[in-house]
Amino acid sequence: MHGLQQRHLWIMAGIIILVLAIFFWLKPRQSPSVNVEKSNSSAEQNNIISSSIPTNTQSSSLVSQSQQDTQINCQIRLDNSNRLIVNEQTKNCFEYFITQYGEKAIPQIKDDFNRFALENYKEPALSQLTDLWSRYMQYREKLGSLSAPNIDKNDPKYYRTIFASMQNLRKQFFSDYEIQGLFGEEDTYNQYTLNRMDILANKNLDEIEKAQKLKELFNSLPVDWKENLTQLSQLDDLRKLTSDLKARGGSAEELHNMRLNLVGAEATQRLENLDTQRDQWKQRVNEYLSVRDSIQQSSMSDSAKQDAINQLRTEKFNNPQEQARLHTFENVHDQGGKIPY
Repeated sequence: MHGLQQRHLWIMAGIIILVLAIFFWLKPRQSPSVNVEKSNSSAEQNNIISSSIPTNTQSSSLVSQSQQDTQINCQIRLDNSNRLIVNEQTKNCFEYFITQYGEKAIPQIKDDFNRFALENYKEPALSQLTDLWSRYMQYREKLGSLSAPNIDKNDPKYYRTIFASMQNLRKQFFSDYEIQGLFGEEDTYNQYTLNRMDILANKNLDEIEKAQKLKELFNSLPVDWKENLTQLSQLDDLRKLTSDLKARGGSAEELHNMRLNLVGAEATQRLENLDTQRDQWKQRVNEYLSVRDSIQQSSMSDSAKQDAINQLRTEKFNNPQEQARLHTFENVHDQGGKIPY
């Protein structure tokens, strides 16, 4: 019974993490670590070493069948006193072993990590690492006990409540230093995403004001996060605000000002040029389909109708790519569907 209960909790922990996937899909992917990590501070360079895992210690019994062709993803950092430095790579190492769940039972995963640590680290790092691992596993299991709030999932409060529950749970197992090291990078993005959701859901702001708030929020991010999030984040915000503005019948001036606040003058000009091109294409397609309908409804023979339509298509769209695209629109139009301009 205990085994079934434990499996249930781990499954629920996975569900909680999946619910929060909305936070993580834009999360920047850091470059792989190298054996010696560089720092802007010469003092740090003298006091920090990076512990890499020699290939010959990677026993096949430590990894699951699906991971046989991978290297153990553990770039544990130690200082010059051989003490553990807790950071996101520490968590990544733990999660590498946890991903074997399903192919291996939890007790086996725990034993494998402890054996891995024993083979590769010496005191005091060894005890610090295995102790943190033990508490991390307890934390991951307890995640499955968290209850989803009785709130609409479209409400930002739903995710903020889950996030707050996770933060409170962490305090039961980790020190402030450990929380910052394990989850600091993750939480930077989580908080940014929650704040974005709050702005987009704020009914007291119009789209122009939302764009300004979103721009200010984005500018508050660290430089490296901005570089990773610029295109994805702004594209998502543009789609949402443009859709909302058009749905309420907003003016062209409002659309212009929203874009200007969110992405700046240069990008706004590019977007408006694309709008012009789309409008011109839409007009050409509509005119073609209207004349085509007239031909099809005429008293001409079927062969004469087809010849006339082919000639019309060639006159209006002499580019092969345009003609191929037009063919799709013709099919949708003939079936009574909405043209995907």
